[in-house]
Amino acid sequence: MMRTVMVAVTGGKGGTGKSTIAVNLAAALAEDEDLLLADLDVEGPSDHILLGTPLKDEEPINIMLPIVRYQACTRCGICAQVCDTGAIITSSDGLPVMIPRLCSGCRSCYLACPANAIEEGMRTIGYTYRTEVALDGDGRSLRLVTGMLREGEEHTPPAVIATRRRAFSERADIYLVDTAAGTSNTVATAMEGAKLAIVVTEPTPLGASDLEMILEVADRMGIEPWIVINRHGIGSDDLIEEVARRRGSRIVSRIPYSREVVDSYVRGRPIVLARPDSEPSAALRELAALIGGSA
Repeated sequence: MMRTVMVAVTGGKGGTGKSTIAVNLAAALAEDEDLLLADLDVEGPSDHILLGTPLKDEEPINIMLPIVRYQACTRCGICAQVCDTGAIITSSDGLPVMIPRLCSGCRSCYLACPANAIEEGMRTIGYTYRTEVALDGDGRSLRLVTGMLREGEEHTPPAVIATRRRAFSERADIYLVDTAAGTSNTVATAMEGAKLAIVVTEPTPLGASDLEMILEVADRMGIEPWIVINRHGIGSDDLIEEVARRRGSRIVSRIPYSREVVDSYVRGRPIVLARPDSEPSAALRELAALIGGSA
């Protein structure tokens, strides 16, 4: 490859098989390309499970935690006013009270305090991992960078940003990014900088509805969307085709529903490797070839 590109695998609806598509594309592309797969679904990363590998090389994701020096506090209340997550509230006696779980680490209170009564502390909200995944016995491997929030944490953007930073610190020709489902700011943060969005949907009314929303996100971000209908055959494609026509987007692949995909999912081995002669494998490899050619 002559240049570095980022491709996002995303989808407006959860449960469409987005991560299954991502790991199979990664396994297929890694045969010929210098590829890195980044799992940015930090609230529920599953790529390592689908690849049948434990996570390795853990690094903490730390964000700023305000520490109030009460002896210097003038009880002005400005810190609570500038906090947009409700992490600082004012007690009955005018002193600020911190709720660490709600803090996003934005540092607004630290910068706004006129008495310099807030110091910068630190807390760990999650972890990133870097795993070398063996694809076969011939030494071929796949680089996987994973982000994972700690249980109970609510602020996903810092974790997504930290995971992106770790992934992009390594050189690769193709960065394949697996986003969370939906259309939240977390998904937009994960997709930022992508040349192409592989938008995974399913032939159901909910699939069509959520497809419309994620196509809108891609359009606003200036990212070319390619629609992939997963589980093709479980229902009519009419609604998906209508959305594609209305949005001016194209359907580039239809991955047939197959029990073989489910079996490979359970065994933690991508179907393009476990059953290379299957119909879903053929469709996935054809899609991988299109991505490689467009990059």
